[in-house]
Amino acid sequence: MTVTTTPIQGLLIIQPRIWPDDRGYFYESYKKNVLAEAGIVADFVQDNQSFSEKGALRGLHAQAQPFAQGKLVRVIKGKVWDVAVDVRKNSPTYGQHFGIELSGENHTQFWIPPGFVHGFVTLEDDTIFSYKCTNYYDKSSELGVLWNDPALDLPWPIEGLDIKVSPKDQVHPTLADFNSPF
Repeated sequence: MTVTTTPIQGLLIIQPRIWPDDRGYFYESYKKNVLAEAGIVADFVQDNQSFSEKGALRGLHAQAQPFAQGKLVRVIKGKVWDVAVDVRKNSPTYGQHFGIELSGENHTQFWIPPGFVHGFVTLEDDTIFSYKCTNYYDKSSELGVLWNDPALDLPWPIEGLDIKVSPKDQVHPTLADFNSPF
């Protein structure tokens, strides 16, 4: 397992070692000691999984304290473009984003600590997305930023896709109107 940094402090890319053979493949999708050496010292308490058709756009989401979540995300089947936006008020990269393609083929994982809003768009049908979370989901702590905020100018690869966004995700505030609790 290899852990690499991104241009935004705290966001990490995890690439597991794959052992393929004539039956398929094997890999360790979570290894606490390797992640701890990379600075991810987390107590994961909840696993979530979503199934989406091509063009489903989910985000940009987070939870406020005391339910803020770190998320270790990956795609089991299919492909997404995944993005995290820094909403830590005192961060030198506040408002900046990092995006990455995650797929069932590349097995790449993405660590998103608390202090970021997170979202993804599915690029293939029947995509299964997995979240390993450091805190429990709490509806009253939900918050978000508008996925298509012009000021963020996120490079969503959505040309030619029939985008499906939930009603909740269509009414989040822009970053300028977002009152960050981080």
